[in-house]
Amino acid sequence: MFGLINGLAKQGRLSPEQERFRTESHAWYHANLIDPADVDPRVYDRERNPGATAWFKGSAGHLIERVSGYLEILAAHEVACVRIETADPGSVIYEDAHQVIVVPYRTG
Repeated sequence: MFGLINGLAKQGRLSPEQERFRTESHAWYHANLIDPADVDPRVYDRERNPGATAWFKGSAGHLIERVSGYLEILAAHEVACVRIETADPGSVIYEDAHQVIVVPYRTG
């Protein structure tokens, strides 16, 4: 979600209001959520951890409830996304009280 919004911002596609939301919301998350890359700079290394993805834990309701604004922006730009809940999203490579970073299981 954060990456998709950042991609729209880098392309200059966000309205001033959307950019303000992005900036303020990113700052809030930065203040209230550990950035796994600050703990382990290799966590999102594409060769080491291909497809690494962040998932909020179900217990992180205060973080999840703020996602709706991001989803509204994505919908406004016709960026498809769906909410997925699972007890086993992949191989956990990072975990804290509110989130896990996983490498999805390989299929096929």
